[in-house]
Amino acid sequence: MEVPSVIPCKGCTTWQGLLFTASIFICWHLSTTDDFTMESVPPHVANGDNVLLLVHNLPKNIIAFAWIKGEISMNHTIAIYIPNKKLSVPGHLYSGRETVYGNGSLLLQNVNEKDTGIYTLQTFNRHTDTVSQTSMYLYVHKVLWKCGHLATSARPTIESVPSRIAEGGSVLLFIHNPPENIIGFVWFKRMNANRRLVIVQYTIDKKSTVWGPAYSGRETFYSDGSLLIHDVIPRDSGWYSLQILGTDIKSEETTVKLHVHTSLPLFCNPLTSSQLTIQPVPQYPTEGEGVLLQVHNLPEDLQAFCWYKAPYLKILEYNMARNSISWEPTHGRARYIVYNNGSLMLQGVTEKDAGKYILDVINKDSITETTYVELYVKKSVSQPFVQITDTTVAGRRSVTFTCISPDTDISIRWIFNNQNLKLTERVTLSPTKCGLKIDPFKSEDAGDYQCEVSNRFSSETSLPFSWPR
Repeated sequence: MEVPSVIPCKGCTTWQGLLFTASIFICWHLSTTDDFTMESVPPHVANGDNVLLLVHNLPKNIIAFAWIKGEISMNHTIAIYIPNKKLSVPGHLYSGRETVYGNGSLLLQNVNEKDTGIYTLQTFNRHTDTVSQTSMYLYVHKVLWKCGHLATSARPTIESVPSRIAEGGSVLLFIHNPPENIIGFVWFKRMNANRRLVIVQYTIDKKSTVWGPAYSGRETFYSDGSLLIHDVIPRDSGWYSLQILGTDIKSEETTVKLHVHTSLPLFCNPLTSSQLTIQPVPQYPTEGEGVLLQVHNLPEDLQAFCWYKAPYLKILEYNMARNSISWEPTHGRARYIVYNNGSLMLQGVTEKDAGKYILDVINKDSITETTYVELYVKKSVSQPFVQITDTTVAGRRSVTFTCISPDTDISIRWIFNNQNLKLTERVTLSPTKCGLKIDPFKSEDAGDYQCEVSNRFSSETSLPFSWPR
Protein backbone atom coordinates (compact mmCIF):
# COMPACT_ATOMS: atom_id res chain seq x y z
CA MET A 1 0.00 0.00 0.00
CA GLU A 2 1.29 3.44 -0.91
CA VAL A 3 1.62 6.06 1.78
CA PRO A 4 -1.07 8.69 1.25
CA SER A 5 0.52 11.66 -0.50
CA VAL A 6 -1.61 14.03 1.52
CA ILE A 7 0.42 13.51 4.71
CA PRO A 8 2.03 16.93 4.97
CA CYS A 9 4.58 18.40 7.30
CA LYS A 10 2.31 20.54 9.45
CA GLY A 11 3.79 23.16 11.73
CA CYS A 12 7.22 22.55 10.28
CA THR A 13 10.11 24.10 12.16
CA THR A 14 13.67 24.58 10.98
CA TRP A 15 15.92 23.20 13.70
CA GLN A 16 19.05 24.67 12.18
CA GLY A 17 20.41 27.37 14.42
CA LEU A 18 19.31 25.52 17.56
CA LEU A 19 22.07 22.92 17.39
CA PHE A 20 23.79 24.24 20.44
CA THR A 21 21.06 25.33 22.77
CA ALA A 22 20.86 23.51 26.06
CA SER A 23 17.56 21.87 25.04
CA ILE A 24 19.19 20.05 22.18
CA PHE A 25 21.11 17.72 24.43
CA ILE A 26 17.99 16.26 26.00
CA CYS A 27 14.77 15.02 24.43
CA TRP A 28 12.18 17.74 24.09
CA HIS A 29 8.49 17.05 23.75
CA LEU A 30 5.78 18.73 21.73
CA SER A 31 3.45 15.84 22.38
CA THR A 32 -0.08 15.60 23.67
CA THR A 33 1.00 12.41 25.45
CA ASP A 34 3.28 13.21 28.38
CA ASP A 35 4.81 9.72 28.48
CA PHE A 36 5.82 9.69 24.78
CA THR A 37 9.64 9.66 24.99
CA MET A 38 12.67 8.22 23.25
CA GLU A 39 16.19 7.23 24.23
CA SER A 40 19.38 6.10 22.56
CA VAL A 41 20.41 2.47 23.24
CA PRO A 42 23.31 2.40 23.90
CA PRO A 43 23.58 6.05 25.02
CA HIS A 44 27.03 6.50 23.41
CA VAL A 45 28.03 5.23 19.95
CA ALA A 46 31.11 5.42 17.75
CA ASN A 47 31.85 4.72 14.09
CA GLY A 48 30.67 1.22 13.13
CA ASP A 49 28.27 0.74 16.04
CA ASN A 50 24.55 0.01 15.89
CA VAL A 51 22.13 2.19 17.83
CA LEU A 52 18.43 1.88 18.56
CA LEU A 53 16.37 5.06 19.00
CA LEU A 54 13.95 3.40 21.37
CA VAL A 55 10.44 4.88 21.62
CA HIS A 56 8.31 4.59 24.74
CA ASN A 57 4.51 4.92 24.76
CA LEU A 58 3.86 5.67 21.12
CA PRO A 59 0.48 7.49 20.90
CA LYS A 60 -2.47 5.30 19.97
CA ASN A 61 -5.03 5.78 17.22
CA ILE A 62 -2.48 7.10 14.75
CA ILE A 63 -2.59 6.35 11.03
CA ALA A 64 1.15 6.75 10.41
CA PHE A 65 4.42 8.02 11.81
CA ALA A 66 7.51 9.43 10.13
CA TRP A 67 11.20 9.52 11.06
CA ILE A 68 12.99 12.68 9.94
CA LYS A 69 16.65 13.71 10.21
CA GLY A 70 17.57 17.37 10.48
CA GLU A 71 15.20 19.98 9.12
CA ILE A 72 11.60 18.83 9.36
CA SER A 73 10.48 18.44 5.75
CA MET A 74 9.48 15.60 3.48
CA ASN A 75 12.87 15.87 1.75
CA HIS A 76 14.53 14.88 5.04
CA THR A 77 12.33 11.86 5.75
CA ILE A 78 14.06 8.57 6.52
CA ALA A 79 10.91 6.44 6.44
CA ILE A 80 7.14 6.55 6.92
CA TYR A 81 5.41 3.65 8.68
CA ILE A 82 1.71 2.68 8.62
CA PRO A 83 1.07 0.53 11.71
CA ASN A 84 -2.23 -1.17 10.71
CA LYS A 85 -0.63 -2.38 7.47
CA LYS A 86 2.83 -2.98 8.98
CA LEU A 87 4.11 -1.13 5.96
CA SER A 88 7.34 0.88 5.89
CA VAL A 89 8.02 3.20 2.97
CA PRO A 90 11.57 4.58 2.58
CA GLY A 91 12.07 8.34 2.33
CA HIS A 92 14.66 10.54 0.67
CA LEU A 93 17.25 9.97 3.43
CA TYR A 94 16.84 6.19 3.66
CA SER A 95 20.31 4.62 3.24
CA GLY A 96 19.50 0.94 3.63
CA ARG A 97 20.91 0.85 7.17
CA GLU A 98 17.64 1.86 8.88
CA THR A 99 14.92 -0.40 10.24
CA VAL A 100 11.60 0.96 11.56
CA TYR A 101 9.58 -1.03 14.10
CA GLY A 102 5.87 -0.96 14.83
CA ASN A 103 6.41 0.55 18.29
CA GLY A 104 7.97 3.60 16.63
CA SER A 105 11.62 2.73 17.30
CA LEU A 106 14.35 3.21 14.69
CA LEU A 107 17.46 1.04 14.35
CA LEU A 108 20.54 2.56 12.73
CA GLN A 109 23.22 0.07 11.73
CA ASN A 110 26.92 0.68 11.13
CA VAL A 111 26.68 4.36 12.01
CA ASN A 112 29.26 6.94 10.99
CA GLU A 113 29.94 10.58 11.86
CA LYS A 114 27.57 11.77 9.12
CA ASP A 115 24.73 10.19 11.13
CA THR A 116 25.24 12.81 13.85
CA GLY A 117 22.25 15.12 14.08
CA ILE A 118 18.66 15.62 15.23
CA TYR A 119 16.19 12.78 14.74
CA THR A 120 12.49 13.59 14.95
CA LEU A 121 9.51 11.23 15.19
CA GLN A 122 6.19 12.69 14.02
CA THR A 123 2.86 10.89 14.36
CA PHE A 124 -0.29 11.61 12.32
CA ASN A 125 -4.00 10.96 12.81
CA ARG A 126 -6.59 9.97 10.20
CA HIS A 127 -7.00 13.63 9.24
CA THR A 128 -3.25 13.84 8.57
CA ASP A 129 -2.83 16.26 11.45
CA THR A 130 0.30 16.03 13.59
CA VAL A 131 -0.60 14.24 16.82
CA SER A 132 2.83 14.45 18.44
CA GLN A 133 6.44 15.30 17.72
CA THR A 134 9.50 14.27 19.73
CA SER A 135 13.15 14.83 18.84
CA MET A 136 16.56 13.87 20.16
CA TYR A 137 20.17 14.57 19.27
CA LEU A 138 22.43 11.66 18.30
CA TYR A 139 26.19 12.14 18.44
CA VAL A 140 28.48 9.63 16.71
CA HIS A 141 32.10 9.67 17.92
CA LYS A 142 35.18 8.96 15.88
CA VAL A 143 36.44 7.00 18.87
CA LEU A 144 34.38 6.37 22.00
CA TRP A 145 36.81 6.92 24.84
CA LYS A 146 35.43 5.02 27.80
CA CYS A 147 38.14 5.90 30.27
CA GLY A 148 37.06 9.51 30.91
CA HIS A 149 36.38 10.10 34.59
CA LEU A 150 37.44 6.58 35.56
CA ALA A 151 41.04 7.54 34.88
CA THR A 152 40.97 11.18 35.93
CA SER A 153 37.90 12.61 37.57
CA ALA A 154 39.37 15.91 38.73
CA ARG A 155 36.75 18.60 38.32
CA PRO A 156 37.34 21.16 35.60
CA THR A 157 38.50 24.54 36.92
CA ILE A 158 39.12 27.97 35.41
CA GLU A 159 42.25 30.02 35.98
CA SER A 160 42.41 33.75 35.37
CA VAL A 161 45.66 34.63 33.57
CA PRO A 162 46.86 37.03 34.92
CA SER A 163 45.22 36.72 38.33
CA ARG A 164 44.98 40.51 38.70
CA ILE A 165 43.72 42.57 35.77
CA ALA A 166 44.15 46.28 35.23
CA GLU A 167 41.58 48.32 33.34
CA GLY A 168 42.47 48.25 29.65
CA GLY A 169 44.35 44.96 29.89
CA SER A 170 43.46 41.49 28.64
CA VAL A 171 42.67 38.34 30.61
CA LEU A 172 42.48 34.69 29.58
CA LEU A 173 40.00 32.41 31.35
CA PHE A 174 41.86 29.13 30.94
CA ILE A 175 40.32 25.67 31.58
CA HIS A 176 42.07 22.96 33.58
CA ASN A 177 40.98 19.28 33.72
CA PRO A 178 38.40 19.23 30.90
CA PRO A 179 36.42 15.96 30.80
CA GLU A 180 36.37 13.47 27.92
CA ASN A 181 33.67 13.28 25.24
CA ILE A 182 32.74 16.95 25.17
CA ILE A 183 29.98 18.10 22.83
CA GLY A 184 30.46 21.81 23.43
CA PHE A 185 30.81 24.81 25.73
CA VAL A 186 28.59 27.65 26.92
CA TRP A 187 30.06 30.72 28.65
CA PHE A 188 27.82 32.87 30.86
CA LYS A 189 28.33 36.26 32.48
CA ARG A 190 27.32 35.72 36.12
CA MET A 191 26.77 32.35 37.82
CA ASN A 192 23.32 31.35 36.59
CA ALA A 193 22.56 29.71 33.25
CA ASN A 194 20.29 32.43 31.90
CA ARG A 195 20.00 32.66 28.12
CA ARG A 196 20.22 36.44 28.32
CA LEU A 197 23.63 36.08 29.99
CA VAL A 198 25.18 33.83 27.34
CA ILE A 199 28.48 35.17 26.02
CA VAL A 200 29.23 32.41 23.55
CA GLN A 201 28.13 28.89 22.60
CA TYR A 202 30.40 26.44 20.78
CA THR A 203 29.61 23.01 19.34
CA ILE A 204 32.65 20.87 18.65
CA ASP A 205 31.50 18.61 15.81
CA LYS A 206 30.18 21.59 13.80
CA LYS A 207 33.04 23.90 14.85
CA SER A 208 30.26 26.44 15.27
CA THR A 209 30.65 29.57 17.40
CA VAL A 210 27.44 31.45 18.25
CA TRP A 211 27.74 34.71 20.19
CA GLY A 212 25.05 35.41 22.75
CA PRO A 213 23.33 38.49 24.20
CA ALA A 214 26.15 39.09 26.72
CA TYR A 215 28.83 39.26 24.00
CA SER A 216 30.50 42.69 24.10
CA GLY A 217 32.62 42.39 20.96
CA ARG A 218 35.81 42.19 23.05
CA GLU A 219 35.81 38.42 23.63
CA THR A 220 37.73 35.77 21.70
CA PHE A 221 36.77 32.11 22.09
CA TYR A 222 39.20 29.22 21.62
CA SER A 223 38.22 25.68 20.67
CA ASP A 224 39.67 24.27 23.93
CA GLY A 225 36.94 26.20 25.76
CA SER A 226 39.08 29.10 26.99
CA LEU A 227 37.83 32.69 26.73
CA LEU A 228 39.98 35.79 26.17
CA ILE A 229 38.59 39.20 27.13
CA HIS A 230 40.30 42.25 25.61
CA ASP A 231 40.37 45.84 26.89
CA VAL A 232 38.68 45.00 30.19
CA ILE A 233 36.60 47.63 31.97
CA PRO A 234 35.27 47.78 35.55
CA ARG A 235 31.90 46.49 34.36
CA ASP A 236 33.63 43.21 33.40
CA SER A 237 34.22 42.47 37.09
CA GLY A 238 32.21 39.64 38.60
CA TRP A 239 31.55 35.95 38.20
CA TYR A 240 31.84 34.03 34.93
CA SER A 241 30.50 30.50 34.59
CA LEU A 242 31.21 27.81 32.04
CA GLN A 243 28.98 24.85 31.17
CA ILE A 244 30.81 21.93 29.57
CA LEU A 245 28.26 19.83 27.71
CA GLY A 246 28.97 16.10 27.47
CA THR A 247 27.65 13.19 25.47
CA ASP A 248 26.18 11.62 28.61
CA ILE A 249 23.41 14.25 28.44
CA LYS A 250 24.92 15.95 31.47
CA SER A 251 26.92 19.10 31.91
CA GLU A 252 29.70 20.15 34.25
CA GLU A 253 29.89 23.69 35.57
CA THR A 254 32.78 25.73 36.85
CA THR A 255 33.21 29.40 37.64
CA VAL A 256 35.78 32.12 38.09
CA LYS A 257 35.54 35.62 39.53
CA LEU A 258 37.24 38.62 37.97
CA HIS A 259 37.95 41.98 39.52
CA VAL A 260 39.19 44.74 37.25
CA HIS A 261 41.47 47.14 39.14
CA THR A 262 41.10 50.74 38.07
CA SER A 263 44.09 51.83 40.16
CA LEU A 264 46.48 49.06 39.06
CA PRO A 265 48.96 50.34 36.45
CA LEU A 266 48.70 48.32 33.26
CA PHE A 267 52.37 47.40 33.14
CA CYS A 268 53.13 47.19 36.84
CA ASN A 269 54.33 44.05 38.52
CA PRO A 270 51.26 42.70 40.34
CA LEU A 271 53.36 40.53 42.64
CA THR A 272 54.13 43.25 45.14
CA SER A 273 54.66 42.72 48.83
CA SER A 274 51.26 44.24 49.62
CA GLN A 275 49.31 41.84 47.45
CA LEU A 276 46.55 39.89 49.17
CA THR A 277 47.64 36.25 49.27
CA ILE A 278 46.67 32.93 50.86
CA GLN A 279 49.10 30.27 52.05
CA PRO A 280 48.03 26.75 53.10
CA VAL A 281 49.81 25.57 56.28
CA PRO A 282 50.95 22.84 55.90
CA GLN A 283 51.29 23.19 52.16
CA TYR A 284 50.22 19.60 51.45
CA PRO A 285 48.12 18.19 54.30
CA THR A 286 47.42 14.48 54.47
CA GLU A 287 43.92 13.09 54.98
CA GLY A 288 42.77 13.59 58.58
CA GLU A 289 45.04 16.57 59.25
CA GLY A 290 44.00 20.16 59.73
CA VAL A 291 45.08 22.90 57.36
CA LEU A 292 45.15 26.67 57.89
CA LEU A 293 44.43 28.87 54.87
CA GLN A 294 46.52 31.73 56.18
CA VAL A 295 45.76 35.19 54.75
CA HIS A 296 48.52 37.76 54.25
CA ASN A 297 48.22 41.51 53.62
CA LEU A 298 44.59 41.92 54.55
CA PRO A 299 43.53 45.54 53.76
CA GLU A 300 43.44 47.87 56.76
CA ASP A 301 40.09 49.38 55.79
CA LEU A 302 38.43 45.97 55.62
CA GLN A 303 34.68 45.91 56.17
CA ALA A 304 33.83 42.28 55.38
CA PHE A 305 35.18 39.14 53.77
CA CYS A 306 33.63 36.00 52.25
CA TRP A 307 35.03 32.52 51.74
CA TYR A 308 33.94 30.26 48.85
CA LYS A 309 34.75 26.73 47.76
CA ALA A 310 34.90 26.51 43.96
CA PRO A 311 32.96 26.36 41.80
CA TYR A 312 30.79 28.83 43.78
CA LEU A 313 29.77 27.29 47.10
CA LYS A 314 29.76 29.97 49.76
CA ILE A 315 31.20 28.94 53.13
CA LEU A 316 30.79 32.06 55.27
CA GLU A 317 30.61 35.82 55.42
CA TYR A 318 32.39 37.78 58.16
CA ASN A 319 31.17 41.33 58.86
CA MET A 320 33.90 43.29 60.63
CA ALA A 321 31.66 46.24 61.61
CA ARG A 322 29.16 44.00 63.42
CA ASN A 323 31.72 41.34 64.34
CA SER A 324 29.27 38.72 63.05
CA ILE A 325 29.69 35.53 61.06
CA SER A 326 27.06 34.18 58.68
CA TRP A 327 27.60 30.49 57.88
CA GLU A 328 26.10 28.79 54.83
CA PRO A 329 24.09 25.65 55.68
CA THR A 330 25.75 23.70 52.84
CA HIS A 331 28.99 23.55 54.85
CA GLY A 332 29.33 21.95 58.26
CA ARG A 333 30.69 24.79 60.39
CA ALA A 334 31.94 22.29 62.96
CA ARG A 335 34.95 21.61 60.73
CA TYR A 336 35.81 25.29 60.18
CA ILE A 337 37.36 27.96 62.36
CA VAL A 338 37.51 31.52 61.03
CA TYR A 339 39.78 34.26 62.34
CA ASN A 340 39.36 38.03 62.20
CA ASN A 341 42.53 38.33 60.10
CA GLY A 342 40.67 36.48 57.33
CA SER A 343 42.34 33.11 57.78
CA LEU A 344 40.31 29.91 57.68
CA MET A 345 41.09 26.62 59.45
CA LEU A 346 39.74 23.38 57.99
CA GLN A 347 39.93 20.38 60.31
CA GLY A 348 40.07 16.71 59.39
CA VAL A 349 40.58 17.22 55.65
CA THR A 350 39.62 14.55 53.14
CA GLU A 351 40.29 14.16 49.44
CA LYS A 352 36.94 15.84 48.74
CA ASP A 353 38.22 19.02 50.39
CA ALA A 354 40.87 19.47 47.70
CA GLY A 355 40.19 22.26 45.24
CA LYS A 356 40.12 26.02 44.88
CA TYR A 357 39.22 28.26 47.86
CA ILE A 358 38.28 31.84 47.03
CA LEU A 359 38.46 34.85 49.35
CA ASP A 360 36.59 38.10 48.65
CA VAL A 361 37.53 41.10 50.80
CA ILE A 362 35.45 44.27 50.76
CA ASN A 363 36.78 47.64 51.91
CA LYS A 364 34.93 50.70 53.23
CA ASP A 365 34.37 51.97 49.68
CA SER A 366 32.63 48.66 48.80
CA ILE A 367 35.49 47.74 46.47
CA THR A 368 36.06 43.99 46.31
CA GLU A 369 39.44 42.32 45.98
CA THR A 370 39.56 38.61 45.19
CA THR A 371 42.26 36.01 45.60
CA TYR A 372 42.30 32.24 45.78
CA VAL A 373 44.44 29.29 46.72
CA GLU A 374 44.51 25.73 45.40
CA LEU A 375 44.41 23.18 48.21
CA TYR A 376 45.95 19.77 47.58
CA VAL A 377 45.39 16.85 49.94
CA LYS A 378 48.31 14.46 49.98
CA LYS A 379 47.40 11.01 48.76
CA SER A 380 49.54 8.31 47.17
CA VAL A 381 48.25 6.89 43.89
CA SER A 382 47.40 3.21 43.43
CA GLN A 383 48.97 1.00 40.79
CA PRO A 384 46.98 1.26 37.53
CA PHE A 385 46.45 -1.48 34.99
CA VAL A 386 46.08 -1.58 31.22
CA GLN A 387 43.24 -3.26 29.40
CA ILE A 388 42.02 -3.41 25.81
CA THR A 389 38.63 -1.81 25.29
CA ASP A 390 38.33 -2.17 21.52
CA THR A 391 39.84 -4.13 18.64
CA THR A 392 38.76 -3.88 15.05
CA VAL A 393 39.73 -6.25 12.24
CA ALA A 394 38.13 -5.43 8.89
CA GLY A 395 40.79 -4.85 6.28
CA ARG A 396 42.62 -2.62 8.77
CA ARG A 397 43.37 -3.54 12.34
CA SER A 398 43.12 -1.06 15.20
CA VAL A 399 43.57 -1.44 18.94
CA THR A 400 42.43 0.80 21.80
CA PHE A 401 44.14 0.52 25.20
CA THR A 402 42.78 2.08 28.40
CA CYS A 403 44.70 3.03 31.53
CA ILE A 404 42.48 2.15 34.51
CA SER A 405 43.08 3.93 37.80
CA PRO A 406 40.80 4.68 40.77
CA ASP A 407 42.70 7.90 41.51
CA THR A 408 41.70 11.42 40.58
CA ASP A 409 43.65 14.52 39.62
CA ILE A 410 46.44 12.51 38.00
CA SER A 411 48.75 12.74 35.02
CA ILE A 412 49.16 9.76 32.71
CA ARG A 413 52.21 8.68 30.71
CA TRP A 414 52.34 5.73 28.28
CA ILE A 415 55.36 3.43 27.99
CA PHE A 416 56.15 1.06 25.11
CA ASN A 417 58.88 -1.56 25.55
CA ASN A 418 60.32 0.40 28.52
CA GLN A 419 60.55 3.64 26.51
CA ASN A 420 58.32 6.71 26.36
CA LEU A 421 55.64 6.06 23.77
CA LYS A 422 56.08 8.16 20.62
CA LEU A 423 52.91 9.62 19.15
CA THR A 424 52.31 9.55 15.39
CA GLU A 425 49.37 9.92 13.03
CA ARG A 426 48.57 6.29 13.80
CA VAL A 427 49.27 6.43 17.54
CA THR A 428 47.00 8.91 19.32
CA LEU A 429 45.83 9.65 22.86
CA SER A 430 42.48 10.74 24.26
CA PRO A 431 42.32 14.31 25.64
CA THR A 432 43.23 13.24 29.19
CA LYS A 433 45.65 10.56 27.93
CA CYS A 434 43.73 7.72 29.58
CA GLY A 435 43.02 6.15 26.18
CA LEU A 436 45.56 5.04 23.57
CA LYS A 437 44.47 4.17 20.03
CA ILE A 438 46.69 2.63 17.34
CA ASP A 439 45.06 2.62 13.91
CA PRO A 440 46.11 0.69 11.94
CA PHE A 441 48.06 -1.64 14.23
CA LYS A 442 51.26 -2.83 12.50
CA SER A 443 53.84 -5.49 13.28
CA GLU A 444 56.26 -2.93 14.72
CA ASP A 445 53.61 -2.01 17.32
CA ALA A 446 53.75 -5.45 18.93
CA GLY A 447 55.26 -5.40 22.41
CA ASP A 448 54.70 -4.43 26.04
CA TYR A 449 52.46 -1.49 26.94
CA GLN A 450 52.38 0.21 30.34
CA CYS A 451 50.86 3.37 31.77
CA GLU A 452 52.21 5.48 34.60
CA VAL A 453 49.91 7.58 36.78
CA SER A 454 51.23 10.33 39.02
CA ASN A 455 50.20 13.25 41.15
CA ARG A 456 52.44 15.79 42.83
CA PHE A 457 53.19 13.32 45.65
CA SER A 458 53.71 9.88 44.09
CA SER A 459 53.65 7.79 40.92
CA GLU A 460 52.88 4.15 40.04
CA THR A 461 53.39 2.15 36.84
CA SER A 462 51.21 -0.70 35.63
CA LEU A 463 52.49 -4.18 34.94
CA PRO A 464 53.44 -4.76 31.28
CA PHE A 465 50.53 -5.64 28.98
CA SER A 466 51.77 -7.63 25.98
CA TRP A 467 49.95 -7.28 22.67
CA PRO A 468 49.34 -9.33 20.65
CA ARG A 469 48.95 -11.97 23.30
